[in-house]
Amino acid sequence: MKSYQKLTTAVPQPAACRVEEEGDTSTPTGHGKLAPWWVGSGLLVAAVLLSTITVWVLRQVSGSWPGPVLPPACLLVPESHRFDCYPEQHVVVTQELCESRGCCFIETPPPAKGKRGVPWCFYPSNFPSYALESLNHTALGMVGLLVRREKAYYPRDIEMLRLDVEFETDTRLHIKITDAANPRYEVPLEVPRAMKRAENPIYSVDFSRDPFGVVLRRKATGMVLLNTTVAPLIFADQFLQISTSLPSRFLYGLGEHRSTFLHSLDWITLTLWARDVSPTESFNLYGAHPFYLLMEEGGDAHGVFLLNSNAMEVALQPAPGLTWRTIGGVLDFYIFLGPDPNMVIQQYQQVIGFPAMPPFWALGFHLCRWGYGSSNETWQTVRAMRNYQIPQDAQWNDIDYMDGYRDFTFDPQKFASLPSLVEDLHKHKQHYVMILDPGISSTSPRGSYWPFDEALRRGLFLNTTQGQPLIGQVWPGFTAFADFSNPDTHQWWLENLQRFHAHVPFDGLWIDMNEPSNFMDGSEDGCPPGELDSPPYTPAVLGDSLSAKTVCASAKQKASVHYNLHNLYGLMEAKATASALIQIRGKRPFIISRSTFPSQGRYSGHWLGDNRSQWKDMYYSIPGLLSFSLFGIPLVGADICGFSGSTSEELCTRWMQLGAFYPFARNHNTQNEKAQDPTVFSPAARKAMKDVLLTRYSLLPYLYTLFHHAHLQGDTVARPLFFEFPWDVATLGLDRQFLWGRSLLVTPVLEPGVDSVTGYLPRGVWYDFYTGSSVNSSGEILKMSAPLEHLNLHIREGAILPTQKPGTTSEATRGNPLRLIVALSSSATAWGDLFWDDGESLDTFKKGSYSYLVFNVTQNVFTSTVLRASSEATKVTIGTLSIFGVQKPPSKVLLNGQEKPFSYLDNQVLTVSDLGLSLSQGFSLQWL
Repeated sequence: MKSYQKLTTAVPQPAACRVEEEGDTSTPTGHGKLAPWWVGSGLLVAAVLLSTITVWVLRQVSGSWPGPVLPPACLLVPESHRFDCYPEQHVVVTQELCESRGCCFIETPPPAKGKRGVPWCFYPSNFPSYALESLNHTALGMVGLLVRREKAYYPRDIEMLRLDVEFETDTRLHIKITDAANPRYEVPLEVPRAMKRAENPIYSVDFSRDPFGVVLRRKATGMVLLNTTVAPLIFADQFLQISTSLPSRFLYGLGEHRSTFLHSLDWITLTLWARDVSPTESFNLYGAHPFYLLMEEGGDAHGVFLLNSNAMEVALQPAPGLTWRTIGGVLDFYIFLGPDPNMVIQQYQQVIGFPAMPPFWALGFHLCRWGYGSSNETWQTVRAMRNYQIPQDAQWNDIDYMDGYRDFTFDPQKFASLPSLVEDLHKHKQHYVMILDPGISSTSPRGSYWPFDEALRRGLFLNTTQGQPLIGQVWPGFTAFADFSNPDTHQWWLENLQRFHAHVPFDGLWIDMNEPSNFMDGSEDGCPPGELDSPPYTPAVLGDSLSAKTVCASAKQKASVHYNLHNLYGLMEAKATASALIQIRGKRPFIISRSTFPSQGRYSGHWLGDNRSQWKDMYYSIPGLLSFSLFGIPLVGADICGFSGSTSEELCTRWMQLGAFYPFARNHNTQNEKAQDPTVFSPAARKAMKDVLLTRYSLLPYLYTLFHHAHLQGDTVARPLFFEFPWDVATLGLDRQFLWGRSLLVTPVLEPGVDSVTGYLPRGVWYDFYTGSSVNSSGEILKMSAPLEHLNLHIREGAILPTQKPGTTSEATRGNPLRLIVALSSSATAWGDLFWDDGESLDTFKKGSYSYLVFNVTQNVFTSTVLRASSEATKVTIGTLSIFGVQKPPSKVLLNGQEKPFSYLDNQVLTVSDLGLSLSQGFSLQWL
């Protein structure tokens, strides 16, 4: 292993030289060479230059100092700015190895265990790179030719590259670098095509000619957002690398990993290669999301998306800087200029697609475990939940419902009553969800298992290089793997689901093990020799091999080799599953997938995998939620109370309180552990769990409206605080609290044995959700009372939340009267909205089959304006209006001009009840 250390000395941010304004029409011959990126930063850098050159000269003259003699191009590079020239894992980097690549070698003291630290082998400032040979203007931007005159150190270096720069919108820039002579694999993702060049971009792009580099600036501030001159561009057939400086250290995204929400830049490498492993710090996990969001000084934000599905790693360093390394495809970047973080995420989803609108029932409480053992035991749990009147919308089963763990079957003995259970759920307006895996059992006698026989006949499996189905091992034993890159597989998947649905009319699907997971490495025969399974460079994947606990990278699929498609497997399965569910049920599909890739939100939600019943796992679920909000997958949650291990009553109570505010809320448990559904705990804990679920159900109209905005324009649902307070630096590292939308702050207890919690309240007035009492914060950390039965919730000033009297199912809740909660701002204004439809039909917004209301308060008048009404709105009434922050007792309240009884409390809460107003009709209410 290499030895590194953390650098604590701050290094000034470099200033880049101006080469070309975005609108400049000068010929490329006018391009100059950008000054080295560490030059121009003031006296400190000048002093470093002078002293190091002096040292080098003295060493040349005297020859008396021990150790290698290094040229200034090496000595001048500060530790934090050393870009790794020898990133291979498990290699002791020697001076000889390093210098064979033409790089600088300086040993540094070893870092703490598990850290990578400062690279010993790094690029000198004069390392050969590409030169920008020509640059011509196009209708959308520019096209250029990049030429490398000296070979780099990976095989099949590509000498000529094509550069495409497209000014797609005023806030979106598209930069693509690929082989100028030969086609290469590109991700088969539908992306928007710009039809004309942006007229008023808020960014400018400059180029360095030799060495080639891109410098991107924000026009309004002059901030350099990208500067790729910091290290050489390398583009070989199976090793593509590009680095950039970063304008700040506030970087988020780059999933899927278990970490804090705000990434450390302390020599961290994040690997993107879908892998089945329990969430563990530093491991590459189930999904791949090559997108980051970065907060700049002053509250601006930008995002960068690399559209590439190959095995990849992203190296972060304290310069601050970042290096993308991938082993295939092309460098296809989208940069989103915001300028605020909400807009960055919206702009990202304009490229990858907005998330699907979930059915209303999907936002209720879900219950599952592996190990019910029978349909009757599952049924008993459902009945117990009903007996205690604890809200539940969906009952799930894990793989134990199957016959021999084979897809599209159910155990004829232990789960014989499964069809009856599903019928009973439907009778009670509840829903059934079951698990499916992509590994299809290959060991049943020929003719006895239609899913395998038919897929074999149609040629729908992943194949070996020899053209035979690749056989691995998953739960049923030996298995073949469906090739979802083949459209014919989608039809076969549909037919299997139709056949099963005829016996067990499921409502949603849980697609698991779709990295794809394999209990073997590669296949029953291993993997063949070659550069797909053993590439020249392997990113830092868990297991040190691309085939570790998955299939061979050389496996053949319809669209390409698995080497290119691995990270897309879960996305392609989700797409096939969503299409099948729509055809079978004719309603919005509900799917939860383990493996994900950009655009997954169009087809499924995600749960954060096989966590453990530990307090730290509960905490890590919040960064997980927030990261997937950035990735355009708002329907996300963790296994409440933990999947593996045994929970405690205190942990499960606290976790149910937090989990009630996951956008997707499911309690799930493994086999051979004690049950952890709410019914099995003490009366006090059970009541606390029931109460917080009733709170969630009361907020379903608000949550559903948030999902509407996510579906329509890419808003986040679970939201980091800095999205609403980007100028408040105190919010940039917060990941123990989060918002629902812009207005509801959740502050959970994440530690054992406490009856209080500290939380940050950004500047402004915040109201206690339950009582309406206010706190006027100057931007403070406050200690809040948090007995075991209490979750702290606060409403932000200026908000109006639509809530509803909760029932024990979402369907029962939908018929109850609404209560509108108004949280007046310091200037006595407020705003809110409500989206309402039948909760399950397809494309209701597109078809106009919905209601949309806007609520507004100004000058002591509440107004409900119906912008669109559907028949569904006539079934719902507004029963109560609660107004928080009314400074003095009113003398009277007028509803549409008619006097109305009211109550007013000392904590400045005005309540008007028994309104009985149809949701489909506007009204006004005034207090005097």
